[in-house]
Amino acid sequence: MTEQHYYYGTGKRKTAVAQVRLYPGRGEFSIDGKSLEDAFPWPAWQSTILEPMKVTDNESKFSVVAKLHGGGVTSQAGALRHGITRALLLADGELRAVLKKHGFITRDSRIKESKKYGLKRARRAPQYTKR
Repeated sequence: MTEQHYYYGTGKRKTAVAQVRLYPGRGEFSIDGKSLEDAFPWPAWQSTILEPMKVTDNESKFSVVAKLHGGGVTSQAGALRHGITRALLLADGELRAVLKKHGFITRDSRIKESKKYGLKRARRAPQYTKR
């Protein structure tokens, strides 16, 4: 039996899911086989993803390997942040207070409201005609 040498966390936001593994390393990212800059070219997405690492001073202590599916790019960035946060909690439970203060532990549970029968969308009714 080999010993587990990584920390696992599943992050979710809207319909995006991120399966994250943190390995002891130099701060490298592999997201679906791509680097962080290739997977998320916009700096705002990158800063969202890196927030939990910066807040806890773990930027160069762990390498991140992640698989993403579902959702859009912004949603995937949020899911990845959530997954990294959960994996960091497994790595060191004492980081919980810092991560909770910044609001990273809480899952963003906002999802699209489902469509209702007889309506065009969740709440949009067909246009009323008088005659």
